[in-house]
Amino acid sequence: MEPVVFAAVLSAACLHAGWNAIIKVGLDRFSSLLLIVLAQVGLSVILLPFFAFPAAAAWPWILVSAVIHTGYKLSLISAYEHGDLSQVYPLARGAAPLIVALVSTIFVGEAMSVPKLLAIASIGLGVGLMSLGSGVSGRMPPKAFVFALVTACCTASYTLVDGTGARLSESASGFILVSTLIDGILTGAYAWATRGPGAFAKTRPFWRSGLVAGAMSLASYWVVIWAFTRAPIPLVAALRETSVLMALLIGIVFLKERIGPGRIMAGSLIACGVVLMRF
Repeated sequence: MEPVVFAAVLSAACLHAGWNAIIKVGLDRFSSLLLIVLAQVGLSVILLPFFAFPAAAAWPWILVSAVIHTGYKLSLISAYEHGDLSQVYPLARGAAPLIVALVSTIFVGEAMSVPKLLAIASIGLGVGLMSLGSGVSGRMPPKAFVFALVTACCTASYTLVDGTGARLSESASGFILVSTLIDGILTGAYAWATRGPGAFAKTRPFWRSGLVAGAMSLASYWVVIWAFTRAPIPLVAALRETSVLMALLIGIVFLKERIGPGRIMAGSLIACGVVLMRF
């Protein structure tokens, strides 16, 4: 992985952790998610005219990506309904790079050396370790565990789809903006069908924080889509999940949260994986 790509994906991980911290605005999780989606749609509409549209070969991948992204959001919300954020999020994110590495090596033909596989495993295991026994209720509820794994499969699926589609699109920027628009339409339609127009009105008072978080979220994945065209997909996917480590550092430094030895060990595994990946 080139140094500029490595630094860019680490920056995207910081943005990802940052918008997750900002979005704690007092809304329920579905409304918070809808708020970010609405902000991303608005930004995509404004920015799309300034970038080339993706090539025709990428459009099937864009449509599949939008559907998977919508499924990812719904499965993540279901996981949060049954488990704690500190349990669900790390497991949902940590398992994804391992799935991506396995599938891309077997079916996509990505060349993976032993150090690369060790780096991915170290990051994935470190992220997953953060979910063990970290919730206020102790052991992770079975339903939360199942939905978290479904979310991880969705994450791995859209990672592989987006990585392939971005390479075919001839315009990584056009790919992410069009995909975000379609995903936003699908998510908005689901919100309207299940919760009515009140779901949108509920987000209005929080539009400022939503706009900031939406911009950070869009920028974060925009960088990742670009990185897919410059580096092996499994490496980018694993390095992106260092956002969990960034979130841990934000919690310690700014939110004054206390951590136990398990999370210290998990953070060390993630850090080792980053070093292995770079050197």
